[in-house]
Amino acid sequence: MIEVKLHDIGEGMTQADINHYFVKPGDRVKADDPLVEVQTDKMTAEIPSPTAGTVKQIVAEIGATIAVGTTILLIDSEMEELTESKTKSRQDEKKPDAGLSTAKTENTFTYKRILASPYTRKLARDNGIQIESIKGTGPSNRIMDEDIYAAIKTTMPVQEEKPQEPAVKSTSISYKGIRKQIGRKMAESLMTIPHCTHFEEIDVTEMAAMREALKSKGTSLSANVFFIKALSICLQEFPIFNSSLNEKEEVITLHETIHIGMATNTDEGLIVPVLRNANKKSFKQLQEDCKKLTQKALSHSLSLEEIKGSTFTISNVGPLGGSIGATPIINPPEAGLMAFHKTKKRPMVNNRDEIVIRQMMNISFSYDHRIIDGGSAVAFTNRFAELIEEPAILLMELS
Repeated sequence: MIEVKLHDIGEGMTQADINHYFVKPGDRVKADDPLVEVQTDKMTAEIPSPTAGTVKQIVAEIGATIAVGTTILLIDSEMEELTESKTKSRQDEKKPDAGLSTAKTENTFTYKRILASPYTRKLARDNGIQIESIKGTGPSNRIMDEDIYAAIKTTMPVQEEKPQEPAVKSTSISYKGIRKQIGRKMAESLMTIPHCTHFEEIDVTEMAAMREALKSKGTSLSANVFFIKALSICLQEFPIFNSSLNEKEEVITLHETIHIGMATNTDEGLIVPVLRNANKKSFKQLQEDCKKLTQKALSHSLSLEEIKGSTFTISNVGPLGGSIGATPIINPPEAGLMAFHKTKKRPMVNNRDEIVIRQMMNISFSYDHRIIDGGSAVAFTNRFAELIEEPAILLMELS
């Protein structure tokens, strides 16, 4: 009997949720066939069968949160089955009807993939919806979350309304999977890290003009590329912001590499792909890598290597309409997270006391107050603002 256990599938994970089983007791599986889908705090993963054989018993229940090393299910391997079969054959040879042949059937499991994200499929399972019966409204008939919500509403029982009270209509959705993992991680971050958030407004008029000039020459660069390049310089000059604290060991680690996490909003929740060695890449390479990682995040095709190891995180909520400010929650074990908000044209007073129209952007910068003081945060932000407000200085720093 082989025990299939939850193993560490990346970055020192300690637990995961059981999302869905692809098999049931009695199913025959081949080596590497998917057995179960689990959800960590960063990704959905399938655990394959370590051997060919027959599923004997499901141990961990769907929805359960289990620790690494916990047994998930039991499998009778083909070697064990062969031994049992030979033993039975020897016993049968001694019987009068041993010459009779018996037809042997095999229950082979076939894994059918649905054109829907893991979160959408889990949403359907948790609410008793047969996803195979749903017609998707997304691209290529992809089943979307909204399709599942619509199906949930059609299956909800109609409740009698009391004449004296207004009817209250509501829909319950599952708080499991990646949404639960995000919630757990955010709560852990707020409970263990004393957050302090610094707000600032930055004049991005010159940066916008440079982007337009480059675009007219056939080169398109996103605002994120400028932000990442400026932050890379700041993190080199202020290494405490590119660090992590281990309170147990009483050590602050200053990271030599600069890996920028890019908070990305997807239909499954917030995913943070990692742009590695950002300080060593050109504007053009940063643009290509940012675009590639964002597309992979939206299509849920990021590899484990592409979502681990960030040393500082950014969140650009401007395209979503975020315009005033926020209090970003730090992505542990990092020391800081900077959020960029919507750019707005506003009347400003220049150095000659003239009122001019400038493009202004607010930023929110949360940092770990255990290891970073307010004065350092102001100096860091001021340096970042200088590089963005005067992109010529940013270009000079690259030489």
